Amino acid sequence: MKKIFIGLTGQTGAGKSTVCEMAKELSCRVINADKVAREVMGKNSECLKRLAEFFGSDIILSDGGCNRKLLAKRAFSSRENTDILNSITHPAIIARVREYIDIYSKESDIIIFDAPQLFESGGDKICDKIIAVLAPIEVRLERIMNRDGISKEDALLRINAQYGEDFFKSKSDYIIDGSQTVEQVKNQFKKIILSLSEGSGSEKTGQSRNIYGNSDYNTCGTCVDNQKCQ
Repeated sequence: MKKIFIGLTGQTGAGKSTVCEMAKELSCRVINADKVAREVMGKNSECLKRLAEFFGSDIILSDGGCNRKLLAKRAFSSRENTDILNSITHPAIIARVREYIDIYSKESDIIIFDAPQLFESGGDKICDKIIAVLAPIEVRLERIMNRDGISKEDALLRINAQYGEDFFKSKSDYIIDGSQTVEQVKNQFKKIILSLSEGSGSEKTGQSRNIYGNSDYNTCGTCVDNQKCQ
């Protein structure tokens, strides 16, 4: 089987972590973008030194680590500062991801890149396939509030800071309905992996294949160009 590198992204609270669990159960190797980010911004790293040049030397702690709260406060204070943060961290993250791909490709045919900011980082450009996990706003709102213990207003701020559903649909090869039960979400992902393993999804189409099972998204993983299942 040809090695396949899959980008996994989607809206906050949609159920991406459930898909990651299933990926591991299917013996896929998973690269977590957040963990990679912490690595490249680790103690005395070149990335952290570059960040300090723009955001102040006091973002580096006495032990050489990063004062993440202070960095976040300054980096997200304006769009310009956020762009500077991303221009420094994203290339470093993608370079490290490539290193992991080289390692994991010896261990598994399918590698998953779990990346909330897949498109913003340019990570989509190195992926063979892209899966997005989506769910209705009311489902995500309740999950985020329960998961993070925050108010409805704060949860909405996080939701509104992300791209909308249409963006993910236009950029992804497969869409998973994260509003379903854990078992149903896992089955949707399993169906995609089986399709790729059998070669039916080996060519990048640029058009999403929906795995929704509800009445609003009556399509399945083998349907192309959003045609309705019979």
